[in-house]
Amino acid sequence: MHNDTVETLIGAAVIVIAVLFVVFVYRTTGTSVSGYELQAKLSRADGIAVGTDVRLSGLKVGTVAAMTLDDRTYQVVVHMNINSEVKIPDDSSLMVTSSGLLGSSYLSISPGGSDKMLPPGGAIKNTQGAIDMMGLLSRFVNGGVGGNESGNSNGGATVAPKP
Repeated sequence: MHNDTVETLIGAAVIVIAVLFVVFVYRTTGTSVSGYELQAKLSRADGIAVGTDVRLSGLKVGTVAAMTLDDRTYQVVVHMNINSEVKIPDDSSLMVTSSGLLGSSYLSISPGGSDKMLPPGGAIKNTQGAIDMMGLLSRFVNGGVGGNESGNSNGGATVAPKP
């Protein structure tokens, strides 16, 4: 009889710990429904997915709720859920950036100076999509950045061999 009580108490403790873990995960992943939606159109959304952080001054203020393709302009429309306590000026800008060279991508909002705030459902107009790091690195390695496309170090002039 004593073993049944101990097993019941251990089982109850495991259930309480599991519930606390679920509550912890729910709060830290930012899946809270309180907030408002903003939109932005990006030319490139490499590294961005549903659930990606939206940060303002380095602090998480929201998440990416959905991504769609504008079939007229072929730009990615990013729908963001922003914390209701955070107000974004209507002249703010948004860019895709990453935390470090190998870090994950996130959306960074740079607040503008306007006194007028974006309403729920509003759109951030000034955006910069993701930078193609592999393409940029390839151009650098092949001499396309700061030099010429041929990779010659002599400014592209052809030098005749000495006889």
